[in-house]
Amino acid sequence: MTHAPPQVTILGVRIDDVSMDETVARIRRMLADGRPHHIVTVNPEFVMTAQRNALFRTTLRRADLAVPDGVGLKLAARWTGQRLANRVPGVELCERLAQLSAETGARIFLLGAAPGVAEAAAAALRRRYPGVVIAGCYAGSPHPRDEADVRQRIMAARTEILLVAYGSPAQDLWIARNQPRLAIPVAIGVGGSFDYLSGAVPRAPRLMRQLGLEWLYRLVRQPWRWRRIWTAVVRFPVAVLLHRQRRTTSNE
Repeated sequence: MTHAPPQVTILGVRIDDVSMDETVARIRRMLADGRPHHIVTVNPEFVMTAQRNALFRTTLRRADLAVPDGVGLKLAARWTGQRLANRVPGVELCERLAQLSAETGARIFLLGAAPGVAEAAAAALRRRYPGVVIAGCYAGSPHPRDEADVRQRIMAARTEILLVAYGSPAQDLWIARNQPRLAIPVAIGVGGSFDYLSGAVPRAPRLMRQLGLEWLYRLVRQPWRWRRIWTAVVRFPVAVLLHRQRRTTSNE
């Protein structure tokens, strides 16, 4: 039996404190188990969306694994008297899964992003990880009317690891609706990972990522994302601090 990892709770959202190595090890066991699993890559935007979207909040709670993606989560955990030691960025998780596929033959399907981006990401993964098995790529659509066609493509490819890049919360709501019929061993929402893997969007320099300033790089390169960055960098910490203040006041 696999033991549950340490967890923290931030604004009612559970986050599993797992490292990248632990995440990949758990995915190996999920593949061997063969039953359907849903992994969510939680970041501050997820937490804020969950405050107003009950269906998304339930989806996050029911996930088999909720990995910490976002340096703001570590700060929020500290502010609320908890400890979150790890971070599992979605882009790096995709790369580790490509390596896992090259080692084991696990079949990966890339779903979502703009037309052509998944294919470009797949080509980049093939260059970096010779032997990776890309079962298929498809931009598709998260709209329910398209789900039957998308499911057929995924199942025909004999997919074992499904990476869904429809953005939050659409990608994880899509997985929650379709995983019961797909019954794929591992399905993960990976946000904008295909854009970074393909080179369509450059990642922040390593030092900026290590310092937690990736958001600043994104703001400079993609100023139209300012609302999302505002949510993660301003609204999220304010909400956490207000929540802490309310708890402190109620305990006095």
